[in-house]
Amino acid sequence: MTYLILRLATLGNVAMTVPVVASLSKRYPNDRFIIASKKDLASMFASMPNVEFREVDNRLGWRGVFDLWRAWRDEIDAVIDLQNVRRTRVFGALMRLSGKKVTRVRYGRLRKHMITVWGIGKKQLPTEFERYRDAFRRAGLETNDAFESLPVNSAAAKNVEERFGTKEGRWIGLAPFAKSRSNMLPYRVTKDVIEILTNDEKTRVFLFGAGQIECEMLRQWASVFPRTESVAGQLKLKEELELMRMLDVMICMDSANQHLSSLVGLRAISVWCATHPIIGFAGWKQRPEDIIQRHDLQCRPCTCHGTNHCRYGNFACREIDAETIVKQI
Repeated sequence: MTYLILRLATLGNVAMTVPVVASLSKRYPNDRFIIASKKDLASMFASMPNVEFREVDNRLGWRGVFDLWRAWRDEIDAVIDLQNVRRTRVFGALMRLSGKKVTRVRYGRLRKHMITVWGIGKKQLPTEFERYRDAFRRAGLETNDAFESLPVNSAAAKNVEERFGTKEGRWIGLAPFAKSRSNMLPYRVTKDVIEILTNDEKTRVFLFGAGQIECEMLRQWASVFPRTESVAGQLKLKEELELMRMLDVMICMDSANQHLSSLVGLRAISVWCATHPIIGFAGWKQRPEDIIQRHDLQCRPCTCHGTNHCRYGNFACREIDAETIVKQI
């Protein structure tokens, strides 16, 4: 059987499919799985022999949907839609008309809306991993929780060691940015964390990020603080993963980096501001005690993925002091 798995975006969401797909790859070695997703993410699936990665533009238009259907309808036996948006639903409908079995993930968007907008029913929802597992189960595929980490990419690991040298002392990763303001600490708090950490001469800090503005800001921070280096925009994804494997801990927001850390078995201290783990986006096998958040705010969570707007105008959820984070480290 050949299964097409659709998960077009985002980096963090695609990373969350890896533990489940890795389980499928081992459990069904005679089946073929095709991952359709955004570019540059193939390295997360490269170690799985019966998994093939295909790049799809996340801005795929309606014409593109029909083009993919015509190209893949004779190759695919079944579709598992882990995106479940209008375009992928149309694609799934076309595949059904071609006689293919189609299964969609159930995201529980109404329940999430009730929690974040109306403040009703604030209790733990199924995790994204559980939702993915349920979609595969309804497609007739069983998974397990055996995944611990991706195997070492020897070539990428060698490049990382040549660039950063042999590890000495304590290496700490810091990924301070996210797509939305509500998911980030104030800059002053992040800089306080870096300053406290770099006061220890045996500690080396690596700054992670993406995007032109983030890269420039992290570069400037790295030039100010000792034993601090920005790797934002400097490494390929496979090299970032191998660098993370060498770290002692990753400090990150509720963002993709907590999920990338999980793929190499790295402990992540994640800071949650407007979002909340009860929505289901905590990292794979990350420890609940490593989640830092304000429990005293009744307005949390006010968003599932992040927002640039605060209904009270003060973003009180972001006011977490640097000492709390450093203490957890």
